[in-house]
Amino acid sequence: MDLQLGLFPDEPAPPAPALVGAVPPSSEALAAADRLPPGLRMGTSSWSFPGWDGIVYDRRTSQARLARHGLAAYAAHPLLRTVGVDRTYYRPLAAEDFRSYASDVPDDFRFLVKADRLLTTPLDPEGSVRRANPLFLDPAWARDQVIGPMVEGLGPKAGPLLFQFSPIPPNLVGGRRAFHDRLERFLSALPDGPLYAVELRTPAFLDEAWPQLLEATGAAHCYNVHPAMTPLDRQLSLVSPFYQPALVVRWMLHAGLRYEAARDRYEPFDRIVDEDAASRERIAVAVLDAAVAERPAFVIANNKAEGSAPMSIFRLAERIARWEADPSDDSRDS
Repeated sequence: MDLQLGLFPDEPAPPAPALVGAVPPSSEALAAADRLPPGLRMGTSSWSFPGWDGIVYDRRTSQARLARHGLAAYAAHPLLRTVGVDRTYYRPLAAEDFRSYASDVPDDFRFLVKADRLLTTPLDPEGSVRRANPLFLDPAWARDQVIGPMVEGLGPKAGPLLFQFSPIPPNLVGGRRAFHDRLERFLSALPDGPLYAVELRTPAFLDEAWPQLLEATGAAHCYNVHPAMTPLDRQLSLVSPFYQPALVVRWMLHAGLRYEAARDRYEPFDRIVDEDAASRERIAVAVLDAAVAERPAFVIANNKAEGSAPMSIFRLAERIARWEADPSDDSRDS
């Protein structure tokens, strides 16, 4: 009888079972979230990692299911207020895909989107032979294929658009000055509105002229923790967060490791394996400096930084919160 009652039109259908839910945040996470600077958004590179069950998600499920249905659960955590959309590095997304992402997150959530690698790779990354990439630093392609769909689909939930430049031999682009000039023309030709950030992986490109290029174009330097790049301390000394439109940090890869080795060492990404306390402390100081300068801040952690990206973010949040609760803590200046 009960089964038949459900067939009548006025009988409400039972709710569909959730495919994945959020782990209730700990009391420590809630306390840290209350103390963080309001302009700070922290998160991880993507969200589809089955090993995060019990950390972010309430059950173990497949990577494919998390990719499709895990974002809402991820965004429910009070310390995860941004996420890196990495798949756009390999192929641009349509506005409809971005719109679907935006519908899964609260209004104060923001996405950090990686621009298509065709814009940042001087040689064709998809060709079988080494040949020039005609779309390298092409502002028309960026506007039509990357920026337009992102802005249309994400609307106010769009955060930084990141141009990541993998290591480039300077002579491949005519030298440091030629690269700077071409990049400045590219950034200057982009439409107003989005926050553009540039992540370098070639130390030679980070010189005394770099801050002037950023100031001229309104772009932000993406401070990155990666063995291929200049150490974070040096980046922060050359490019002061006080003069950036926003603080953008990507904590990517532990020193001495390659991505494949880090992946093999850290999977399933459910715990801190190689703690990097020095980077955590320096990022925390930069976040507080950005707060003093009343700049928004975005911090993205990768699983390959310490072993588990959400755990890295949770520890970073606790460190920042302790300083906010006790401004007299002189370890900030150490």
